[in-house]
Amino acid sequence: MPNIKSSIKRVKVNEKKRMRNRMVKSGVKTAVKKYNLVVTTEPANGLAALSSVSSALDKAAVKGVIHKNAVNRKKSRLAKALNKATA
Repeated sequence: MPNIKSSIKRVKVNEKKRMRNRMVKSGVKTAVKKYNLVVTTEPANGLAALSSVSSALDKAAVKGVIHKNAVNRKKSRLAKALNKATA
């Protein structure tokens, strides 16, 4: 633990941000897992699930948890999987 007052505050703030980022990432992972389950079991409902996952990914990008390009890549791959499942 640091002795300097500003360093102590940085440790506290960084821990809060780390926990918030972890929650957002976990939520995104859960949304992707649910999406994959929907696509494999009932591809007809995949479009609604895709919009839900896209929303979660976009929120993570806005918060700065996941990079914008990584989000776009993930959304593209999810859409590609949906197209493959429905075709």
